[in-house]
Amino acid sequence: MNEEAKIVLSPLSQEFSRDGITVTVEISRIEDGSEWALEVIDTQGMSTRWEDLFPTDAAALAEFLSAVEEDGMSVFVMPSALH
Repeated sequence: MNEEAKIVLSPLSQEFSRDGITVTVEISRIEDGSEWALEVIDTQGMSTRWEDLFPTDAAALAEFLSAVEEDGMSVFVMPSALH
C-alpha cells in the first residue's frame, strides 16, 4: 500500500502580522494522529518547523506566540526580506 497519510490543518492556523512582518502559521497533524506539528512560513517561502510535536493545536499556537514575544518576528523571515 502506497496510500499517503492525510493531513488535517487546524482551524488555529492563520496569517499573523506584527512589526510589519507577516507569516503563515500552519498547525497540522496526520489524520489518525493525536499530536500537532507547528510550521511558520514567511512571504518568501522560508519555513521554520519545530522538531517537537504538541499535544493540542492550542499548545502549538501558544508556543508560536511565546516565540514571538521572546525573539520577535524577524527570526521567522529571511534576512533579505527585512530590507
